[in-house]
Amino acid sequence: MSTIPVSSVFSDSKSHYKILDGLRGVAAIMVISMHIMETFAGGDATKMYINHGYLAVDFFFLLSGFVIAHAYDDRWNKMSIKDFFKRRLIRLHPMIIIGMTIGAVCFYFSASSILFPAIGNTPVWKLIVVMLIGYTLIPVPLSLDIRGWGEMHPLDGPAWTLFFEYIANIMYAFVLRRTSKTVLTVLTLIAAAVLIQYSVMGSRGDLIGGWSVTPEQLRIGFTRLAYPFLAGMLLSRVTKPGNMGNTFLWCSLLLIVILSIPRIGGSNIDNFWMNGLYEALSIIIVFPAVVYLGASGTLKNKRIETICRFLGDISYPVYIIHYPFIYIFTAWVVDNHKTFAEAWPVGLLLLVSAVILAYVFLKLYDIPVRKWLTKKFLPGKKVPA
Repeated sequence: MSTIPVSSVFSDSKSHYKILDGLRGVAAIMVISMHIMETFAGGDATKMYINHGYLAVDFFFLLSGFVIAHAYDDRWNKMSIKDFFKRRLIRLHPMIIIGMTIGAVCFYFSASSILFPAIGNTPVWKLIVVMLIGYTLIPVPLSLDIRGWGEMHPLDGPAWTLFFEYIANIMYAFVLRRTSKTVLTVLTLIAAAVLIQYSVMGSRGDLIGGWSVTPEQLRIGFTRLAYPFLAGMLLSRVTKPGNMGNTFLWCSLLLIVILSIPRIGGSNIDNFWMNGLYEALSIIIVFPAVVYLGASGTLKNKRIETICRFLGDISYPVYIIHYPFIYIFTAWVVDNHKTFAEAWPVGLLLLVSAVILAYVFLKLYDIPVRKWLTKKFLPGKKVPA
Protein backbone atom coordinates (compact mmCIF):
# COMPACT_ATOMS: atom_id res chain seq x y z
CA MET A 1 0.00 0.00 0.00
CA SER A 2 -1.81 3.41 -2.89
CA THR A 3 -3.45 1.10 -3.18
CA ILE A 4 -1.86 1.02 -2.01
CA PRO A 5 -1.06 3.48 0.42
CA VAL A 6 -0.76 6.62 -1.71
CA SER A 7 0.65 9.69 -0.10
CA SER A 8 -0.76 13.17 0.05
CA VAL A 9 -0.90 14.87 -3.33
CA PHE A 10 -2.36 18.21 -2.38
CA SER A 11 -1.17 21.53 -3.73
CA ASP A 12 -0.39 24.49 -1.49
CA SER A 13 -3.90 25.87 -1.95
CA LYS A 14 -5.56 22.63 -0.95
CA SER A 15 -6.51 21.59 2.56
CA HIS A 16 -4.27 18.83 3.85
CA TYR A 17 -6.05 15.97 5.58
CA LYS A 18 -3.52 15.11 8.25
CA ILE A 19 -5.74 12.53 9.93
CA LEU A 20 -6.10 10.62 6.65
CA ASP A 21 -2.30 10.50 6.50
CA GLY A 22 -2.29 8.90 9.94
CA LEU A 23 -5.03 6.43 9.05
CA ARG A 24 -3.09 5.36 5.98
CA GLY A 25 -0.18 4.54 8.28
CA VAL A 26 -2.40 2.63 10.70
CA ALA A 27 -3.72 0.53 7.81
CA ALA A 28 -0.19 -0.14 6.56
CA ILE A 29 0.90 -1.36 10.01
CA MET A 30 -2.16 -3.63 10.09
CA VAL A 31 -1.18 -5.13 6.73
CA ILE A 32 2.31 -5.98 7.98
CA SER A 33 0.88 -7.41 11.20
CA MET A 34 -1.52 -9.58 9.21
CA HIS A 35 1.29 -10.87 6.99
CA ILE A 36 3.29 -11.80 10.08
CA MET A 37 0.36 -13.51 11.79
CA GLU A 38 -0.85 -15.48 8.76
CA THR A 39 2.41 -17.41 8.86
CA PHE A 40 1.01 -19.37 11.81
CA ALA A 41 -2.44 -20.09 10.33
CA GLY A 42 -1.30 -22.82 7.94
CA GLY A 43 -3.54 -21.44 5.20
CA ASP A 44 -6.66 -21.72 7.38
CA ALA A 45 -8.38 -18.33 7.50
CA THR A 46 -10.42 -19.36 10.55
CA LYS A 47 -7.18 -19.62 12.56
CA MET A 48 -5.72 -16.31 11.45
CA TYR A 49 -5.44 -13.31 13.72
CA ILE A 50 -6.05 -9.92 12.11
CA ASN A 51 -7.95 -11.99 9.57
CA HIS A 52 -9.38 -9.14 7.51
CA GLY A 53 -6.15 -7.18 7.31
CA TYR A 54 -6.16 -7.66 3.54
CA LEU A 55 -9.11 -5.27 3.35
CA ALA A 56 -6.62 -2.49 4.05
CA VAL A 57 -5.88 -2.66 0.32
CA ASP A 58 -9.48 -1.73 -0.44
CA PHE A 59 -9.22 1.09 2.10
CA PHE A 60 -6.08 2.32 0.31
CA PHE A 61 -7.89 2.32 -3.04
CA LEU A 62 -10.71 4.37 -1.53
CA LEU A 63 -8.25 6.84 -0.03
CA SER A 64 -6.53 7.07 -3.40
CA GLY A 65 -9.74 7.96 -5.22
CA PHE A 66 -10.60 10.53 -2.57
CA VAL A 67 -7.26 12.36 -2.48
CA ILE A 68 -6.68 12.29 -6.24
CA ALA A 69 -10.11 13.77 -6.96
CA HIS A 70 -9.58 16.33 -4.21
CA ALA A 71 -6.14 17.28 -5.48
CA TYR A 72 -6.60 17.24 -9.24
CA ASP A 73 -10.25 17.65 -10.24
CA ASP A 74 -10.03 21.43 -10.52
CA ARG A 75 -6.47 21.66 -11.87
CA TRP A 76 -6.83 20.37 -15.42
CA ASN A 77 -7.00 23.86 -16.92
CA LYS A 78 -3.43 24.35 -15.65
CA MET A 79 -2.06 20.83 -15.96
CA SER A 80 -1.63 18.44 -18.88
CA ILE A 81 -2.14 14.68 -18.77
CA LYS A 82 1.59 14.34 -19.29
CA ASP A 83 2.29 16.44 -16.19
CA PHE A 84 -0.23 14.41 -14.18
CA PHE A 85 1.53 11.17 -15.04
CA LYS A 86 4.88 12.73 -14.28
CA ARG A 87 3.62 13.66 -10.83
CA ARG A 88 2.25 10.20 -10.12
CA LEU A 89 5.39 8.44 -11.37
CA ILE A 90 7.63 10.74 -9.33
CA ARG A 91 5.53 10.08 -6.25
CA LEU A 92 5.21 6.32 -6.52
CA HIS A 93 7.92 4.83 -8.67
CA PRO A 94 11.16 5.47 -6.75
CA MET A 95 9.98 3.24 -3.90
CA ILE A 96 8.81 0.57 -6.35
CA ILE A 97 12.40 0.30 -7.57
CA ILE A 98 13.65 0.01 -3.99
CA GLY A 99 11.02 -2.63 -3.18
CA MET A 100 12.04 -4.76 -6.15
CA THR A 101 15.72 -4.34 -5.33
CA ILE A 102 15.19 -5.42 -1.73
CA GLY A 103 13.16 -8.35 -3.04
CA ALA A 104 16.05 -9.41 -5.26
CA VAL A 105 18.61 -9.07 -2.44
CA CYS A 106 16.42 -11.10 -0.08
CA PHE A 107 15.36 -13.68 -2.66
CA TYR A 108 17.86 -16.47 -1.99
CA PHE A 109 17.58 -15.92 1.77
CA SER A 110 13.91 -16.92 1.55
CA ALA A 111 14.67 -20.37 0.12
CA SER A 112 12.49 -23.06 1.68
CA SER A 113 12.32 -26.77 0.92
CA ILE A 114 8.62 -26.61 1.79
CA LEU A 115 7.39 -23.23 0.54
CA PHE A 116 9.85 -22.15 -2.15
CA PRO A 117 11.74 -25.23 -3.37
CA ALA A 118 12.45 -23.65 -6.79
CA ILE A 119 14.52 -20.78 -5.38
CA GLY A 120 17.71 -22.78 -5.08
CA ASN A 121 17.55 -23.66 -8.77
CA THR A 122 16.91 -20.11 -9.97
CA PRO A 123 19.91 -18.73 -11.91
CA VAL A 124 21.05 -15.21 -11.13
CA TRP A 125 20.33 -14.03 -14.69
CA LYS A 126 16.67 -14.94 -14.31
CA LEU A 127 16.49 -13.17 -10.96
CA ILE A 128 17.92 -10.04 -12.56
CA VAL A 129 15.45 -10.23 -15.45
CA VAL A 130 12.54 -10.50 -13.01
CA MET A 131 13.89 -7.55 -11.02
CA LEU A 132 14.25 -5.37 -14.12
CA ILE A 133 10.72 -6.22 -15.27
CA GLY A 134 9.56 -5.46 -11.75
CA TYR A 135 11.07 -1.98 -12.02
CA THR A 136 8.55 -1.25 -14.78
CA LEU A 137 5.66 -2.72 -12.71
CA ILE A 138 4.65 -4.79 -15.74
CA PRO A 139 3.49 -8.22 -14.47
CA VAL A 140 6.02 -10.97 -15.13
CA PRO A 141 4.80 -13.93 -17.21
CA LEU A 142 4.21 -17.24 -15.47
CA SER A 143 7.37 -18.57 -17.10
CA LEU A 144 9.28 -16.17 -14.83
CA ASP A 145 7.43 -17.07 -11.65
CA ILE A 146 10.67 -17.81 -9.83
CA ARG A 147 9.05 -18.11 -6.41
CA GLY A 148 6.23 -20.45 -7.33
CA TRP A 149 3.31 -18.59 -5.76
CA GLY A 150 1.89 -17.30 -9.03
CA GLU A 151 2.47 -13.65 -8.11
CA MET A 152 2.67 -11.05 -10.86
CA HIS A 153 5.66 -9.65 -8.93
CA PRO A 154 7.40 -12.58 -7.22
CA LEU A 155 10.11 -10.39 -5.67
CA ASP A 156 7.66 -8.08 -3.92
CA GLY A 157 4.15 -9.49 -3.77
CA PRO A 158 2.25 -6.35 -2.64
CA ALA A 159 3.40 -4.49 -5.76
CA TRP A 160 0.29 -5.92 -7.45
CA THR A 161 -1.71 -3.18 -5.73
CA LEU A 162 0.49 -0.53 -7.35
CA PHE A 163 -0.17 -2.15 -10.73
CA PHE A 164 -3.89 -1.57 -10.17
CA GLU A 165 -3.22 1.86 -8.70
CA TYR A 166 -1.56 2.86 -11.97
CA ILE A 167 -4.53 1.53 -13.92
CA ALA A 168 -6.84 3.66 -11.75
CA ASN A 169 -4.65 6.71 -12.38
CA ILE A 170 -4.78 6.10 -16.13
CA MET A 171 -8.56 5.74 -16.06
CA TYR A 172 -8.85 8.90 -14.00
CA ALA A 173 -6.70 10.95 -16.35
CA PHE A 174 -8.39 9.84 -19.58
CA VAL A 175 -11.99 9.21 -18.51
CA LEU A 176 -13.05 9.63 -14.90
CA ARG A 177 -11.94 13.23 -14.38
CA ARG A 178 -14.47 14.28 -17.04
CA THR A 179 -17.44 12.34 -15.65
CA SER A 180 -20.31 14.19 -14.06
CA LYS A 181 -21.45 13.44 -10.52
CA THR A 182 -24.45 11.60 -11.93
CA VAL A 183 -22.40 9.35 -14.17
CA LEU A 184 -19.88 8.75 -11.38
CA THR A 185 -22.73 7.81 -9.03
CA VAL A 186 -24.07 5.28 -11.54
CA LEU A 187 -20.62 3.78 -12.08
CA THR A 188 -20.07 3.55 -8.31
CA LEU A 189 -23.40 1.77 -7.79
CA ILE A 190 -22.61 -0.71 -10.57
CA ALA A 191 -19.18 -1.36 -9.04
CA ALA A 192 -20.82 -1.88 -5.63
CA ALA A 193 -23.24 -4.42 -7.14
CA VAL A 194 -20.35 -6.30 -8.77
CA LEU A 195 -18.47 -6.34 -5.46
CA ILE A 196 -21.52 -7.66 -3.58
CA GLN A 197 -22.16 -10.28 -6.23
CA TYR A 198 -18.61 -11.62 -6.01
CA SER A 199 -18.17 -11.47 -2.25
CA VAL A 200 -21.64 -12.59 -1.13
CA MET A 201 -22.83 -14.82 -3.97
CA GLY A 202 -19.46 -16.16 -5.06
CA SER A 203 -18.02 -19.51 -4.09
CA ARG A 204 -15.32 -18.18 -1.72
CA GLY A 205 -16.96 -15.71 0.62
CA ASP A 206 -14.05 -13.28 0.58
CA LEU A 207 -12.16 -10.83 -1.60
CA ILE A 208 -8.69 -12.25 -1.08
CA GLY A 209 -6.65 -12.06 -4.25
CA GLY A 210 -5.70 -9.89 -7.18
CA TRP A 211 -1.97 -10.61 -7.25
CA SER A 212 -1.82 -12.95 -10.26
CA VAL A 213 -2.42 -12.49 -13.98
CA THR A 214 -4.88 -15.37 -14.25
CA PRO A 215 -8.44 -14.45 -15.34
CA GLU A 216 -9.88 -15.20 -11.90
CA GLN A 217 -7.24 -13.20 -10.06
CA LEU A 218 -7.56 -10.25 -12.43
CA ARG A 219 -11.30 -10.31 -11.90
CA ILE A 220 -10.76 -10.06 -8.15
CA GLY A 221 -8.25 -7.27 -8.59
CA PHE A 222 -10.52 -5.14 -10.76
CA THR A 223 -13.49 -5.85 -8.48
CA ARG A 224 -11.49 -4.66 -5.49
CA LEU A 225 -10.25 -1.59 -7.33
CA ALA A 226 -13.42 -0.36 -9.01
CA TYR A 227 -15.80 0.40 -6.15
CA PRO A 228 -13.32 1.87 -3.63
CA PHE A 229 -11.61 4.14 -6.14
CA LEU A 230 -14.88 5.36 -7.65
CA ALA A 231 -16.47 5.77 -4.22
CA GLY A 232 -13.48 7.77 -3.01
CA MET A 233 -13.81 10.10 -5.99
CA LEU A 234 -17.55 10.44 -5.46
CA LEU A 235 -17.08 11.11 -1.75
CA SER A 236 -14.66 13.91 -2.57
CA ARG A 237 -17.05 15.49 -5.06
CA VAL A 238 -20.38 15.30 -3.23
CA THR A 239 -19.47 15.83 0.40
CA LYS A 240 -18.02 18.73 2.29
CA PRO A 241 -16.02 17.61 5.32
CA GLY A 242 -17.25 19.08 8.59
CA ASN A 243 -15.41 20.17 11.71
CA MET A 244 -15.55 17.31 14.19
CA GLY A 245 -12.46 17.84 16.28
CA ASN A 246 -9.83 15.12 16.62
CA THR A 247 -11.30 12.01 15.01
CA PHE A 248 -7.97 10.19 14.58
CA LEU A 249 -8.30 7.94 17.65
CA TRP A 250 -11.85 6.79 16.94
CA CYS A 251 -11.24 6.30 13.23
CA SER A 252 -8.07 4.33 14.00
CA LEU A 253 -9.88 2.10 16.48
CA LEU A 254 -12.72 1.48 14.02
CA LEU A 255 -10.25 0.63 11.26
CA ILE A 256 -8.29 -1.74 13.52
CA VAL A 257 -11.46 -3.52 14.63
CA ILE A 258 -12.74 -3.95 11.07
CA LEU A 259 -9.41 -5.38 9.91
CA SER A 260 -9.00 -7.66 12.95
CA ILE A 261 -12.38 -9.40 13.00
CA PRO A 262 -12.07 -13.21 12.55
CA ARG A 263 -13.59 -14.83 9.50
CA ILE A 264 -17.38 -14.73 9.85
CA GLY A 265 -19.19 -18.05 9.62
CA GLY A 266 -16.11 -20.24 9.97
CA SER A 267 -15.11 -22.76 7.32
CA ASN A 268 -18.63 -24.07 6.61
CA ILE A 269 -19.25 -23.47 2.91
CA ASP A 270 -22.92 -22.79 3.63
CA ASN A 271 -21.86 -19.78 5.71
CA PHE A 272 -19.43 -18.25 3.23
CA TRP A 273 -21.98 -15.59 2.32
CA MET A 274 -21.76 -14.23 5.88
CA ASN A 275 -18.10 -13.35 5.58
CA GLY A 276 -18.66 -12.00 2.08
CA LEU A 277 -21.43 -9.74 3.35
CA TYR A 278 -19.19 -8.50 6.17
CA GLU A 279 -16.46 -7.59 3.71
CA ALA A 280 -18.87 -5.94 1.28
CA LEU A 281 -20.47 -3.81 4.01
CA SER A 282 -17.06 -2.87 5.40
CA ILE A 283 -15.87 -1.62 2.01
CA ILE A 284 -19.11 -0.06 0.80
CA ILE A 285 -20.27 1.62 4.02
CA VAL A 286 -17.70 1.63 6.81
CA PHE A 287 -14.59 2.65 4.89
CA PRO A 288 -16.22 5.70 3.25
CA ALA A 289 -17.52 6.70 6.69
CA VAL A 290 -14.00 6.41 8.13
CA VAL A 291 -12.58 8.55 5.32
CA TYR A 292 -15.28 11.16 5.76
CA LEU A 293 -14.76 11.31 9.52
CA GLY A 294 -11.01 11.47 9.04
CA ALA A 295 -11.32 14.28 6.51
CA SER A 296 -13.69 16.12 8.85
CA GLY A 297 -11.34 15.94 11.82
CA THR A 298 -8.92 18.60 12.98
CA LEU A 299 -5.72 18.23 14.96
CA LYS A 300 -4.86 20.69 17.69
CA ASN A 301 -2.68 18.36 19.73
CA LYS A 302 0.90 18.67 18.45
CA ARG A 303 1.82 15.17 19.62
CA ILE A 304 -1.05 13.55 17.73
CA GLU A 305 -0.22 15.68 14.71
CA THR A 306 3.38 14.45 14.83
CA ILE A 307 2.18 10.84 15.06
CA CYS A 308 -0.11 11.30 12.06
CA ARG A 309 2.67 12.90 10.05
CA PHE A 310 5.08 10.07 10.87
CA LEU A 311 2.52 7.36 10.07
CA GLY A 312 1.66 9.07 6.80
CA ASP A 313 5.31 9.46 5.86
CA ILE A 314 6.21 5.80 6.40
CA SER A 315 2.94 4.28 5.17
CA TYR A 316 3.90 3.83 1.53
CA PRO A 317 7.59 2.95 2.05
CA VAL A 318 6.86 0.38 4.74
CA TYR A 319 4.12 -1.18 2.65
CA ILE A 320 6.26 -1.59 -0.45
CA ILE A 321 9.45 -2.85 1.28
CA HIS A 322 8.18 -5.16 4.03
CA TYR A 323 7.15 -8.27 2.10
CA PRO A 324 10.60 -9.53 1.05
CA PHE A 325 11.29 -9.89 4.79
CA ILE A 326 7.95 -11.66 5.23
CA TYR A 327 9.09 -14.28 2.71
CA ILE A 328 12.19 -14.92 4.82
CA PHE A 329 10.25 -14.95 8.07
CA THR A 330 7.62 -17.33 6.70
CA ALA A 331 10.24 -19.72 5.33
CA TRP A 332 12.04 -19.73 8.70
CA VAL A 333 8.84 -20.41 10.64
CA VAL A 334 7.63 -23.18 8.34
CA ASP A 335 10.95 -24.95 7.82
CA ASN A 336 11.76 -24.93 11.54
CA HIS A 337 8.21 -25.65 12.74
CA LYS A 338 8.19 -22.56 14.94
CA THR A 339 5.11 -21.85 17.03
CA PHE A 340 3.73 -18.37 17.60
CA ALA A 341 5.05 -18.45 21.17
CA GLU A 342 8.54 -19.15 19.86
CA ALA A 343 8.52 -16.79 16.89
CA TRP A 344 6.56 -13.71 17.98
CA PRO A 345 9.69 -11.80 19.16
CA VAL A 346 11.19 -12.22 15.69
CA GLY A 347 7.91 -11.11 14.13
CA LEU A 348 7.85 -8.02 16.33
CA LEU A 349 11.46 -7.29 15.41
CA LEU A 350 10.51 -7.61 11.74
CA LEU A 351 7.69 -5.09 12.17
CA VAL A 352 9.83 -2.55 14.02
CA SER A 353 12.75 -3.02 11.63
CA ALA A 354 10.49 -2.53 8.60
CA VAL A 355 9.23 0.77 10.01
CA ILE A 356 12.74 1.99 10.78
CA LEU A 357 14.06 0.91 7.38
CA ALA A 358 11.09 2.59 5.67
CA TYR A 359 11.88 5.85 7.46
CA VAL A 360 15.54 5.61 6.49
CA PHE A 361 14.68 5.03 2.82
CA LEU A 362 12.17 7.87 2.96
CA LYS A 363 14.70 10.39 4.24
CA LEU A 364 17.85 9.23 2.46
CA TYR A 365 16.41 8.05 -0.85
CA ASP A 366 12.75 8.72 -1.60
CA ILE A 367 12.52 12.42 -0.76
CA PRO A 368 15.87 13.39 -2.37
CA VAL A 369 15.09 11.39 -5.52
CA ARG A 370 11.64 12.95 -5.82
CA LYS A 371 13.14 16.41 -5.39
CA TRP A 372 15.67 15.73 -8.13
CA LEU A 373 13.07 14.27 -10.49
CA THR A 374 10.70 17.17 -9.88
CA LYS A 375 13.44 19.71 -10.56
CA LYS A 376 14.36 17.89 -13.78
CA PHE A 377 10.92 17.03 -15.18
CA LEU A 378 8.58 19.50 -13.44
CA PRO A 379 10.71 22.64 -12.97
CA GLY A 380 9.11 25.23 -10.75
CA LYS A 381 6.54 22.78 -9.37
CA LYS A 382 6.10 21.51 -5.84
CA VAL A 383 7.49 18.06 -5.09
CA PRO A 384 4.62 15.50 -4.92
CA ALA A 385 4.45 14.74 -1.19
